[in-house]
Amino acid sequence: MKNIIVTGGLGHIGSKLVRTLLENKYKVTCFDNLSTQRISSLRGLVTNKNFTFKEIDVSSERKKILSSLEEENYSALIHLAAVTNAEASLEDPKRFFKNNLNGTKLALEICSEKGLRLIFPSSTSIYGTSESSVDEENDKYINPQSPYAECKVEEEALIQESALEDSVILRLGTIFGVSPGMRFHTAVNKFCWQAVMQLPITVWKTALHQHRPYLEINDACRAILFFLIKDTAKPSIYNVNTSNFTVSEIIENIKMYINNIDIEFVESKIMNQLSYHVLNQKLIDLGFKFEGSLDKGISDTINWFKKE
Repeated sequence: MKNIIVTGGLGHIGSKLVRTLLENKYKVTCFDNLSTQRISSLRGLVTNKNFTFKEIDVSSERKKILSSLEEENYSALIHLAAVTNAEASLEDPKRFFKNNLNGTKLALEICSEKGLRLIFPSSTSIYGTSESSVDEENDKYINPQSPYAECKVEEEALIQESALEDSVILRLGTIFGVSPGMRFHTAVNKFCWQAVMQLPITVWKTALHQHRPYLEINDACRAILFFLIKDTAKPSIYNVNTSNFTVSEIIENIKMYINNIDIEFVESKIMNQLSYHVLNQKLIDLGFKFEGSLDKGISDTINWFKKE
């Protein structure tokens, strides 16, 4: 049974990924500093003999991490730990860079010292607006529009320039769908909770008909699992997005489940709402199949609200 480290394992993706790994017969050690207080993400895991939780800040606690890894042999580290929210990064960019860059540097050190494969979830937000579809093979498309995205570009560069050979960079689309630690500041999930609560759906003024890449959460977990098994050219970069949608298409889908939706157009400092269409063919050619859908993600999220 392989032992996997997941940093940031209580977050939106991490809390779902941990369970996916356990279901697929992996042992999981989760590092999380509890900065977002997602303690509820531990529900149902604490009695699982193949799960270990350690309250550790991977951006600063190197000695504590290394000492905690002495008792087990590990095969990979999935580095999800980060301060997220692109728009919020405008308010305190130094915090984003300090935390996220330090965390990735430490993840690289651990992988190098312990001989682990590094799987690094980056973001499609590193791309700027583009009239043509963008792929991961051409750096001309990289045009980050927020400190969060700029930091992701620097983290990718750290990994590519490091001596670590066994690494995979996954540029994830905007996550949607249900997880134990789900968040609601990204488009699909936010629109769902606003609609359920009979609140106006808040849309950036320029964003209604612009394309953006989205990733259903089960597809995200399955893609990471895929790369735990798959041998690839190293280091490798892959776009991981279920599909591209406009805000208008997302809202029309929500209307299938909730009537009388109002839209409120709002201003935003961030330019990350610019339009771009991200290709995922490189990953498909490798043998991965996307199975998620916008309709099911929206249906599951709305049902989650109503059921709870």
